[in-house]
Amino acid sequence: MADRQYAASKTRSGRPGWSVTFRHPVRTDSRGERGLKVRRGLGTSEEAEADRLVAQLNELLGDESWWSGDRRGDAESKYDPIVISAFFDGIEASRVDPETRRDEVIPLPDANDGYSTVLFLGTTGAGKTTLLRHVIGSDPETDRFPSTSTAKTTTADFEIVTAPGNYMAAVTFMPEHEVRAHIDECLEEACLEAVQKKPSGKIAAALLEHREQRFRLSYVLGGWTDTAATDNDDFSFDDEQDAAVDLDEAEAVPAEERQLNHVRLKDFVDRIMALTAEVEEKFAGSLGRMVDQKSADDRATWLELFGIEVFKHPQFSNLALDIVEEVADRFSKIEDGKLQRSPTGWPFLWTIESDDRDHFLSAVRWFSSNHHKQFGRLLTPLVDGIRVKGPLFPELSEVNGEPHLVLLDGQGLGHTATSVSSVSTRITKKFASVDMVLLVDNAQQPMQAAPLALLRSVGSSGFARKLAIAFTHFDQVKGANLGSFEQKRDHILGSVGNAIASLRDIVGSGVAGAIERQIDGHSIFLGGLDRRTEKLPGGFKRELVRLIDMMQRAIEPVERTDCSPIYEFKGLEIAMHDAIDAFRDPWGARLGLSYHDGVSKEHWTRIKALSRRLANRWSDEYDTLTPVADLLARLQEEASKWLDRPAAWTRQPANDEEREIALDAIREAVFKELSRLTKSRLTDEQVANWRDAYDFSGPGSAGKRSRTIEEIHDHAAPRINAAMSSDARAFLDQLHDILRDAILEAGGRILSVSTMQTT
Repeated sequence: MADRQYAASKTRSGRPGWSVTFRHPVRTDSRGERGLKVRRGLGTSEEAEADRLVAQLNELLGDESWWSGDRRGDAESKYDPIVISAFFDGIEASRVDPETRRDEVIPLPDANDGYSTVLFLGTTGAGKTTLLRHVIGSDPETDRFPSTSTAKTTTADFEIVTAPGNYMAAVTFMPEHEVRAHIDECLEEACLEAVQKKPSGKIAAALLEHREQRFRLSYVLGGWTDTAATDNDDFSFDDEQDAAVDLDEAEAVPAEERQLNHVRLKDFVDRIMALTAEVEEKFAGSLGRMVDQKSADDRATWLELFGIEVFKHPQFSNLALDIVEEVADRFSKIEDGKLQRSPTGWPFLWTIESDDRDHFLSAVRWFSSNHHKQFGRLLTPLVDGIRVKGPLFPELSEVNGEPHLVLLDGQGLGHTATSVSSVSTRITKKFASVDMVLLVDNAQQPMQAAPLALLRSVGSSGFARKLAIAFTHFDQVKGANLGSFEQKRDHILGSVGNAIASLRDIVGSGVAGAIERQIDGHSIFLGGLDRRTEKLPGGFKRELVRLIDMMQRAIEPVERTDCSPIYEFKGLEIAMHDAIDAFRDPWGARLGLSYHDGVSKEHWTRIKALSRRLANRWSDEYDTLTPVADLLARLQEEASKWLDRPAAWTRQPANDEEREIALDAIREAVFKELSRLTKSRLTDEQVANWRDAYDFSGPGSAGKRSRTIEEIHDHAAPRINAAMSSDARAFLDQLHDILRDAILEAGGRILSVSTMQTT
């Protein structure tokens, strides 16, 4: 730290008065390096006063003894409050869990309060949020809440509590450093587009939409093209009405504001192009220009090094700060509710309470909408979670009373039909706390890769009894051989049965059978969900009523049994060997280090993005790259199959249902402990190694990164075989202990101690 000189200077930005800009000696940037560039308003237009405050800040920056949060009290007696805030805010950024913040405003009721909690899951476009609208009585034309789209729409946690009384909402936001990191990544991607001489529209697209498609700056800053003024008549059928296109002009962003947003965006793009040209000119002297690179590997290396160089340029951080200020400015346009901010000024919670439904939904939509006419003010991409409570009941006279439900919606499962092998840990960690896992699937193409992955995860972790499936687009299931509801239903369930049969080798016959029995009795068939509830045919209304009844009955006590499995610890080594290989082999292929059937090498930028998130502890996954979820899933599946073959029983189960009740209690306990183990071994214990993987740059960096990640996997999940290392033996002992403790905790018995245990 002492080798680097830190200094502050006064600047003029988009804010009134003077600001101060400096690199903070303790706070880290989005690459994890100390020296985050900070800009703070000084609260004065007087140049002399600004100079005085900057001089104070330079005293703090020049004396390393002040660079600790515990010196704040001492500094407060010597320096101006604005200087104290600029320097010390953010040093001790102890993040309060956003869910805890929402709990403080709207606690989530549970079964003890008579409430059933339902987790909605489904592939993008399957219709889970559209179905949710019917359950809460939300009109698709007047309410438009929550927002829907055939593209990925729900990217934050959405929690709805149905209850009489006023309408309430608690919205939490991404922390400032995560927003800054996303902006840095978008900005870097835009620079890479610019250096490849892409047109301005492509550069703007890279800036406005993150590769992961969860963070869309276009919602906040406005679109590159004015979609609100676009005429789509040439691409629409005359007999089609799209209610989602209509929007009360009072809620739309005014034309003058849209034009001003576009001017600012154009300025950003122009500055990106100028920055890129400057860095490229400097870069050309050492590594040549982009057009001079002959091979794909040379171009990839050149682009990676260029990205690092452009990130280091002072204008890059200035651009990022200007964009952050633009984003932060959108919070000032919120007219309703109460906004709470952190010491750095970044918002962390917005709340509102109202007895007026229309006013309430109009206010909340600025945090959840995806309507193009509101681009330029929407805060949707910045939202971490939305919790809503109020009289949100279905418009179905057949539903008795007011359902007591907690409804959880979130990001969809997977992106394509073939891209998912494991379910995100963001989802699996919720299985234990909910009463129903509702899979929403498209009846026209049921049980593609993502829904099957969910069935594998739910079943092998002991939660098959919580599973229900709502098949949407049932009205579109057509064929000469499908003339009745029963024929269509049997056709879909037949396809589902075939898909489940394919899982028997993966999760075991016991789990597969339990899933099949659960689906037979807990399947709902729905169609026309884009219409108002009142316009649905009677059959689909009855199915909706049946679904809501299932939801409410999900809190009924779980059956218990007095029969217990008895185990000998034989075959566990083989099961865990298979689990580790099933994790390691596909990842070897993704890293480009080996071949595995059906798995392609991942692009180096995606592997680097994954290592960045794990190095900075932002997340344990990136898009479809989910190493922690993969290891957890493979271990749980093999453990579940091993548990499926006890040596004996205290008494023989009366039927398959009783057998699975006894085994599921053990599977749940195993899943809980394996979740902790995989997180610890792949993330908590490997942060420094993930940092090493991320830091590689230059020629051959992609290969070095892949080999480092392979080493991480070797430490976290060592191969188990006859000649296993001491680390592998210790890992196997951990797995043995988890299974033993789970068996005993759930009332099972053990005949003998494994000879594999360390003596």
